[in-house]
Amino acid sequence: MLDKLTERLSRHMAQKSSRRGFFNIFGTALVGGMTIPLLPVARASSGPSDGGYSGVAKQTTGNIQDPGDPTSCDYWRYCAIDGFLCTCCGGSQSACPPGTEMSPITWIGTCQNPADGMNYIISYNDCCGKPSCSRCLCNRNEGDRPMVRPQANNDINWCLGTESSSYTCSTAVILGVAIEE
Repeated sequence: MLDKLTERLSRHMAQKSSRRGFFNIFGTALVGGMTIPLLPVARASSGPSDGGYSGVAKQTTGNIQDPGDPTSCDYWRYCAIDGFLCTCCGGSQSACPPGTEMSPITWIGTCQNPADGMNYIISYNDCCGKPSCSRCLCNRNEGDRPMVRPQANNDINWCLGTESSSYTCSTAVILGVAIEE
């Protein structure tokens, strides 16, 4: 019975379709299958659930007045950062990796230090001169302002005033204590 059904379906399909039609469908499926890797996918490198990043060891500043892991987006200084963390790229939270230079033009944020509860003015400096580090991407927009206030906007390539406009990573330098109003 199964043999007769298979034969009947095979003969019906052979009468209703051609080899060109088969190759057309087969080719479409083959090309369509090759485009699947091009689709957007949430990659695991955006950071595991423990707050760290794969391939980057957790760090500490070693200073009780500066608590947290500088390789994590949750680090208190990064409240208004947008970019790759220099701490994951061979630099530190306040220094650029070797072979890059710090942009003299920056954007400013105000972040609260959990150790003392005070607000600090943070200068976010882009490090420029090498290709993008592409490690530890953070996009926190607390206090981000529109482009009409560029000094408080983190969506601009701040590698102006350096020899190269090629963005590498971003730092978070403490400028001082914010004055309470």
